[in-house]
Amino acid sequence: MSSVELSQADQPARVARVRVGVRPALAVTAWLVGAWVTRFYPDATRHWPLTEGLANVELALAVIIGALALLAARSTTLARRVGNLAPWLIALAVLLTVWELLTAKLALLPVPFFAPPQALLNVYVTDWPRLLDSLWHSAFLLGSGVGLGAVFGFIAGVSIGWSRAIGYWLHPVLRILGPVPSTALLPLCFFLFPSSWSASVFLIALATWFPVTVLTWSGVASVDKAYYDVARTLGAKPGFLIFNVAIPAALPHVFVGLFMGLGASFSTLVVAEMMGVKSGIGWYLQWAQGWAAYANMYAALLVMALACSGLISALFYVRDHLLAWQKGAVKW
Repeated sequence: MSSVELSQADQPARVARVRVGVRPALAVTAWLVGAWVTRFYPDATRHWPLTEGLANVELALAVIIGALALLAARSTTLARRVGNLAPWLIALAVLLTVWELLTAKLALLPVPFFAPPQALLNVYVTDWPRLLDSLWHSAFLLGSGVGLGAVFGFIAGVSIGWSRAIGYWLHPVLRILGPVPSTALLPLCFFLFPSSWSASVFLIALATWFPVTVLTWSGVASVDKAYYDVARTLGAKPGFLIFNVAIPAALPHVFVGLFMGLGASFSTLVVAEMMGVKSGIGWYLQWAQGWAAYANMYAALLVMALACSGLISALFYVRDHLLAWQKGAVKW
């Protein structure tokens, strides 16, 4: 092989290194600047706890990003991932530095209503048992409500989409209960149910049930009639048509309903937990507001946001595996 052919063979690797190399370098620089500002720029009003700890975390992130950038030169997959993630790493470093300057360093945002990032880090270090207990109770409550709402919503949606007789009775119920926010039924539910926990489960299930029902119904009703005709020609019975034709074809709509129901259930969860449960993220938020512990409140909000994002990512993962047959037919 000639030297010209060797240089042409090495060209894609060099191009990949150039494309990936600049952004990680900027990310490393941004995190190093953030660590320097946090550690050496003087605080405006008082010395916040764990300031040095936050600076060390930022420095560690800079080192990790730099190490990944060096390893990416030998891996195309890692180079692509680091290159795609680098803009977000830069943005997060800039936002964290601006947050630090506006609160702890320059005091442009008043305390205690706006807490610096090291105050949230201090909450995670000192109050993690209470946060973890609240997260566990919220996860159990949310899982119970979403699970019940998804199951009954799926059954109701398939029934309405398949049977006109069932749709005749359930469709008006959807029209009446659908536009009503679940939280509006809070006083009535706490009166009708024996405990605040069971009332909260019902409200979360109701918030999940409506979008899952409507989207499942839409998916079953929109199945091409030719699929049923072909199956009937081959001798398929109604049970086979429901479980092997209607439901698989409606699964994309079902997952859209699950995504919508999950978002609605989180807002219902926080409101329900503020009205009587003894532990949970909503209870923790109300407790923090009562004691004007705004750092604890922001820390709990961040935990809730990360938990919601994790659940949505998990649901995407399940959808991608169950609906792998869509690739090539539907744009993801």
